[in-house]
Amino acid sequence: MTVKVTERDPSHLSHEAQAAGLQIWDVHQQDLLVGMFHNETDAHQYKAELEDLESKRTT
Repeated sequence: MTVKVTERDPSHLSHEAQAAGLQIWDVHQQDLLVGMFHNETDAHQYKAELEDLESKRTT
């Protein structure tokens, strides 16, 4: 399973979000968007949870 965290490109944010200075962190699992977070730490925690669940499922 591939899980990755990326910062959303500002060109993919609404004008309102850009004006407010918001950052969005996307979590993709096997190239599918599975989560969006305003905090990079939360995004990485979710990634770790997904990887942990996957490892438990395969054992």
